[in-house]
Amino acid sequence: MIKTGLILALDTKDPKQAEEWARIADATGQMIKIGMEFTYACGFDAVCRLAMGRQIFLDLKLHDIPNTVASAIASLAPVKPAMLTIHTMGGKDMIKAARQSIDMHFQDSQKPILLGVTVLTSMDQDNLNSIGISKTPLEQVLLLGKMAIEAGVDGLVCSPLEVEYLRRHLGDQVPLVVPGIRLPDAVADDQQRVMTPLQARKAGASWVVVGRPITKASHPEHIAQMIVQQLQG
Repeated sequence: MIKTGLILALDTKDPKQAEEWARIADATGQMIKIGMEFTYACGFDAVCRLAMGRQIFLDLKLHDIPNTVASAIASLAPVKPAMLTIHTMGGKDMIKAARQSIDMHFQDSQKPILLGVTVLTSMDQDNLNSIGISKTPLEQVLLLGKMAIEAGVDGLVCSPLEVEYLRRHLGDQVPLVVPGIRLPDAVADDQQRVMTPLQARKAGASWVVVGRPITKASHPEHIAQMIVQQLQG
């Protein structure tokens, strides 16, 4: 069975709150996710301070023309992220430019895992249809995922409901990072395709990304430790 790790999502605009949550990840030896909310609110220097001495999943979902994405990735080298996201809807040329930029601007020992975001976990069939995509979420994820891997990504970000499907088609070597994780009996919030940590592990997730179920809990350290134990089996 694939070993599954926990990534704690620091979805906040408050640097002090982010640091407090990051210490929860430190205590359990886990990675932290820094996304657009924190980065845009607090700035690049704050991201660098939070990243110091930690493994960072930098989830900015870069999506622009190839040259702009390549330049943005070069600018991220000081953060030394362990993982970095681009959006696969940018197409193969953008993905190739991202790959080349990582290879050029990061030392071999510091190259982040380049992850392609496929279909956001907030997107269901109705949402896909509304933007002119008639394929099912599963079909669209596989289409984008195969294209992105051929163009140079290392792994994919996908809904937990797509993990088992992707494992069947892509094998066990492709890293799959899985948001949309909720504890049993929890509300889904704004995400449509969700799963528990244990279900995601059994499906074949490489990492699960968990935010609110931990950060909004009355005892977040306890919840984080409980999830880690579930993932370790």
